[in-house]
Amino acid sequence: MLNDMTNDEPRRAASPRTYLMCPPAHFAVTYAINPWMRPDEPADAGIAMAQWERLRQAYLRLGHTVRTIEPEPGLPDMVFAANGATVIDGAVLGVRFRYPERAAEAGAYLDWFRSNGWASVQAPRFVNEGEGDILLAGDTVLAGYGFRSDEEAAAELAAVFGRPVVSLRLVDPRFYHLDTALCVLDSSTAMYYPAAFDDAGRAALSSLFDELIEAKDEDAEVLGLNAVSDGYHVVMAAQATALARELTTRGFMPILVDMSELRKAGGGAKCCTLELRG
Repeated sequence: MLNDMTNDEPRRAASPRTYLMCPPAHFAVTYAINPWMRPDEPADAGIAMAQWERLRQAYLRLGHTVRTIEPEPGLPDMVFAANGATVIDGAVLGVRFRYPERAAEAGAYLDWFRSNGWASVQAPRFVNEGEGDILLAGDTVLAGYGFRSDEEAAAELAAVFGRPVVSLRLVDPRFYHLDTALCVLDSSTAMYYPAAFDDAGRAALSSLFDELIEAKDEDAEVLGLNAVSDGYHVVMAAQATALARELTTRGFMPILVDMSELRKAGGGAKCCTLELRG
């Protein structure tokens, strides 16, 4: 806890955020496009909705703003709003999905931004799956590739947002999106699963962050890294108990939420949350 830290330990500070979320009204696991999805073990839409609502309420209790997009029939993965766009400094770069099963989500999210007052909205040339593979660390954009987003998307990100971009290659198919293997906690701190990255990626992360918190297998495997940080509070999977204890010792406050039903489609708290910056 903060009150228990010594003078040498970092002081964490929360900042208010604005998030976009999509209710899982049509959530189902009817196809398999990642190793977590098993159509023969169907998900319960009612449980998923209850877990999603508890996540939304957690953000509101922390003082954050939550906006919602209307879910569309036939798009069971639209609940994973992080894949809907990347928003930095008020500019919006839309997405292009790897798999046709999710392709129509791209237009739904672009339409929402265009009809809700966002002036700079651009469709992408290359495949990128939004904040699933694109994270912001201070002034630097981190771009994951290897399974779902194109490596070439990095140049497009640099052009749209005018920030340096660091590409990170993912090598473990269980962690098919960057946000399943890495969570930026603040501008100098992140938690990650080293085995999800190649040697170059691990070296890049070591150079970018002053403090890297390593997730063990048991926490990574319950998508404990698919978390959302406001600089102090870390909203994360309730099952990632060892990682939560480690975060507490580092001066963060874990906020545990059960996202187990949505995990059947390979998603957790971060997958359900798109940050609207600027």
